[in-house]
Amino acid sequence: MKKLLGLALIATLGLSGCASVPMVSDADTSAAKEFKAPISSDNAGIYVYRVDSAIGAALKKDVFINDECVGETAPGIFFYHEVLAGKGTKVSTESEFSPNDLLIDTEQGKLYFVEQYIKMGAFVGGAGVELADEATGKAEVQKLNMAVKGSCSAK
Repeated sequence: MKKLLGLALIATLGLSGCASVPMVSDADTSAAKEFKAPISSDNAGIYVYRVDSAIGAALKKDVFINDECVGETAPGIFFYHEVLAGKGTKVSTESEFSPNDLLIDTEQGKLYFVEQYIKMGAFVGGAGVELADEATGKAEVQKLNMAVKGSCSAK
């Protein structure tokens, strides 16, 4: 019985791995980590990040801003996306049954930090998004790598 349990554990660990997504160059990642004001003075910048955690490590989850695909997340990555400020901005992530949304009232020239987190679901891990304060967001993004934008599993 112990051997069977041990084999099941090894098989489970072997089948679970870390999700990966395409990454931008180190130079582009470093430039994004300078946290400069948005290119257009009419815009706000949004960093969407997912910390490097073992929880849900094998899961990739889509992220959308105003219903536009930003990309698929994996542990330890972030995206940077600019939006026209002054409008309500919707940041969404795919979850187990339906998207989870966060609405942000953006201001011109400001940067916003949104953490995507993995949570337990009934059948598979789900995801949520929450606004982080600037100091926390910058500190977390400094530890992460920037992913290539524009590729989502759900079109």
